[in-house]
Amino acid sequence: MVSDFEAAKDTVQEVTESAASHIGRIALIITGAVRDIAREIGDLATDIIEMREASDKAKADRPVRIIDETR
Repeated sequence: MVSDFEAAKDTVQEVTESAASHIGRIALIITGAVRDIAREIGDLATDIIEMREASDKAKADRPVRIIDETR
């Protein structure tokens, strides 16, 4: 027969192990979410930079119109 003290100890141990496992899985979920958010922000910044460079290149390639004001 198990004493009351040993039964209580076993219960506390099981609860502690279960909590540690759940907290570990929650931490992995949060870590993955932070990683994914950082990746998306980086991809967005890259897209913005590429669009700005493309816009600058298009402006540079545009022919210059010379207006003759002497007429």
